[in-house]
Amino acid sequence: MLATGRRPGRWGALFSAVARKRLVVLAAAPALALAGVVVSPAMSADAAFACHFSDQTGNLHTNSEPGGNFSNMGQEFAGYYNGYTTVPAPNTTSTPGIEAQCLLLHAGFNPGTIDGIFGPNSQSAARSFQSFVNSAFHANISVDGMVGPQTWPFLRFLSQNMTSF
Repeated sequence: MLATGRRPGRWGALFSAVARKRLVVLAAAPALALAGVVVSPAMSADAAFACHFSDQTGNLHTNSEPGGNFSNMGQEFAGYYNGYTTVPAPNTTSTPGIEAQCLLLHAGFNPGTIDGIFGPNSQSAARSFQSFVNSAFHANISVDGMVGPQTWPFLRFLSQNMTSF
């Protein structure tokens, strides 16, 4: 049988196209490092922050809402923010954003990736949570998708006690 076309040379037979590309990148890496360019694999969007929950079962928090005064015994914390007033940022990573996302997920309202950016998925989860609070407790809190002073106390309480409702 006659072969048509060019026979691969010694190197062509040893290395596939993928292997040759890897060799080129490997050979160029020291030069790029000297130039101050770092070549690293991109981080997956799913590889974000972990939630570390701690129950504060003896913690009583009382808040006044448009629907009345509420006293919540027991609060949940995810280890990033322990306040009740800061509204998570929609366009940058923030510790209140991570905390709110962790607590929403723990309460059964999926905010998407726990990345600290309180974007559209997190805001949708927060709106669903706020609607639930209003229907279950007649709290009359704002359903705006932002976790602020009205929402934090309920989020901390219900993320710990959601199985009761």
